[in-house]
Amino acid sequence: MAAISLSVVLGGALLTACGGTPQQGPGLVVWTLENLPDRFQATERLTQRFTEQTGIPVDLVAIDENQFSQLVMSSAAAGKLPDVIGALPLTSTWQLAGNELLDTAASQEVVQALGPGTFSGRALELTRDGDRQLAVPSDGWAQILVYRKDLFAAAGLAPPDTYDRITEAARRLNQGEMSGISMATAANDAATGQAFEGLAVGNGCELVGDDGAVALDSGPCRNTFQFVGDVAGNYAPPGAQDIDSTRATYFAGRSAMIVWSSFLLDELGGLRDDALPACPECTADPEFLARNSGVVSAIAGPDSAEPAQYGELTSWTVQVGAKREEAKKLVEFMMGEQAYPEWLAMAPEGKIPARRGTAAEPDKFTRAWESLPAGVDTKRPLAEIYPPETIAALRESPERFSRWGFEQGQGVLVGATAGEMPVPKAVDAMLGGSTPGDAAGEAAEEIRSIQTSLR
Repeated sequence: MAAISLSVVLGGALLTACGGTPQQGPGLVVWTLENLPDRFQATERLTQRFTEQTGIPVDLVAIDENQFSQLVMSSAAAGKLPDVIGALPLTSTWQLAGNELLDTAASQEVVQALGPGTFSGRALELTRDGDRQLAVPSDGWAQILVYRKDLFAAAGLAPPDTYDRITEAARRLNQGEMSGISMATAANDAATGQAFEGLAVGNGCELVGDDGAVALDSGPCRNTFQFVGDVAGNYAPPGAQDIDSTRATYFAGRSAMIVWSSFLLDELGGLRDDALPACPECTADPEFLARNSGVVSAIAGPDSAEPAQYGELTSWTVQVGAKREEAKKLVEFMMGEQAYPEWLAMAPEGKIPARRGTAAEPDKFTRAWESLPAGVDTKRPLAEIYPPETIAALRESPERFSRWGFEQGQGVLVGATAGEMPVPKAVDAMLGGSTPGDAAGEAAEEIRSIQTSLR
């Protein structure tokens, strides 16, 4: 049996040995950013099973994402990097790559062993830098636009999958206590940047061009700022909105649309007691809001011929200096038939599989994912709550994930800008009175300054 050590973040404190730096043990040292107690325990069960089958001990450590950057750099300086990291977001993956802390050949070998064709092609692209496979993509969550199907049908409105349709619906449904749309706009909320980027990529707005030059003040980006300023400034609740207030507004039945992540869906379905729908109709019919909500996964703006969708992708990485062969075995196990479905089962609404199946059964894992119970206090498969078209849109979303900067090799810049939040600050300033053009220009200049500091 593996000796498992737990370092869980409680109240913002990282409880680790020796001043906060995880120590190398006799077996594999594995960091996981799935640090919530129930998810850590699920990972622990899987690593224990791995040890029972292989005899390779695992020292499992839970890491808070907000402290990851500082912790990994201090560990690298001390020569005490973990062997494997799991549930690593794209920005963190690219940060490690930029600091040459990834064994990219090991990741490539794992992908080859599992079969490149069994993965989402888009997921592999987002975790690849030229011919280097930086990480083994595992799963992700999708940004979605959820809307009131009943209100749209009554008003004769088409699903809000373009800028024009979103604007028209927000304008017409913004009546009385009903806001047309609810989306994050607070300057200090990462959800504001995520919402903006999700709308931006659908309009051909990129953070940087193919030449690496900052492009946030381009025509498509200025038009995205204009669009956000229009709908959020005229048809959303007054004041700065954050991830919690937007959900509360939609759940209270006081918003016709909401931009959120797919993590909304279990809560919308009444599966989490501390975030239940509270619309007037929900008292007698708890599933009213879920039944009357539609989901748009990809949005198109006027400057783009194709719709696109924002999403976050998490991966497994092997670090330089790792116990290489043992580390590869662990990642292959976690992405294989014995462990992968259980990994996805931690939170199916936010763990959409990036590995679709096996060579023998190409859709094995996506089929399993559809039947996994979601929720916290109540457990039900999402497919029992939402129609097949919604489940299909979620299932296929990793193939549409579009993100700023990664394809241009600017993942380190993306990570740095996420910390400084230039786009959320620009959105907040625009809604406070600056013009969309000024907002785009100010955000672009701040990002250029960040880019210069990284050279």
